[in-house]
Amino acid sequence: MTTYKDIGVEKIGHVGTIEIRRPPLNFFDISLINQIADALDEFDRDIEIRASVLSAQGKAFCAGANFQDPARQAQEAREAEKTAKGDPADSLGPINHLYIQAVRIFRAKKPIVAAVQGAAIGGGLGLAVSADFRVTCPEARFSANFTKLGFHPGFGLTVTLPELIGKNNAELMFYTSRRVTGEEAVKWGLANELVPQDQVKSAAMKLAGEIAECSPLGLLSTRATMRAGLADRVMAATNHELAEQTRLRATEDFKEGVKATEERRVANFKGR
Repeated sequence: MTTYKDIGVEKIGHVGTIEIRRPPLNFFDISLINQIADALDEFDRDIEIRASVLSAQGKAFCAGANFQDPARQAQEAREAEKTAKGDPADSLGPINHLYIQAVRIFRAKKPIVAAVQGAAIGGGLGLAVSADFRVTCPEARFSANFTKLGFHPGFGLTVTLPELIGKNNAELMFYTSRRVTGEEAVKWGLANELVPQDQVKSAAMKLAGEIAECSPLGLLSTRATMRAGLADRVMAATNHELAEQTRLRATEDFKEGVKATEERRVANFKGR
C-alpha cells in the first residue's frame, strides 16, 4: 500500500481501509480529497480488494473546509477581489480543483462503507454521503450547514442528499442547517446502522467484510448498474454549486456567517 501524508491505508483480507488522520476535526482541502481518491484508485486496481472502509481519527468524521484558517481566509480575500473586478473565472480555481478530486471518489468502482463516529459537517457530510453505506452512533451529527454560513451547498450534495433521504428532508437540512443526530440519520436513511460509538469502525469493517464475501465480478457489475451516471450527475451539480459558491463568497453575509460561526453566535445577516 502507498504511504500518504494525511491518511492511513491498509488492506485487511479483501477489505481496504482509509483512515483520515487530521484530528480532531479532520478538515479537508484539495490535498486530502486527492489522497482519498488516489487510495480508492489503488483499491480499484487491487484485485484482492472487494470493498473499503472510510474512517477518521479524532472526535469528528470530517468538519468540512476550515473557513477560519488564516491561509484560506487570505485566499478567499484574493478570490473575492477578483470576482469584484468582474473576473470570476480566476476565482474558481481552488474549489474547482477540489470538486474535480471529489468526483473521482464517486467514480470509484468498489463499495465503500463510511464509519461516521462524530460530526459530518458541510463538505464532510458530502464526503460521508459519497460512500455506499454509513455506520454511525448516537453521538454523531450530520449537518449541511452551508446556509448558516451564507453559502450554497457543495460537494455534489444537491444531487446526492435528496437521492438518499428524499427531496423534502434534504431541503429541511439545507434550509435550516440543523444538526441531525445519529438516531435521526438512521430513520431518514442517511445512515444504515446505529451502534455504540466505540464500535462504529468495527461494525463498518463487519459490513464491508460481508460485502467482500460476495462474488467480486458480481459486485462490480451490480454496483456499476446501481450507480450508473451518478458521478456525471455529481460533476454537473458541482459546476452549478461552484458558480453559486463563488458568487456568495463575495458577499457581506458570507463574511458574517463565518465570523458568527467562529464566535459561536447567531449571525446577523443583512441580505447583501
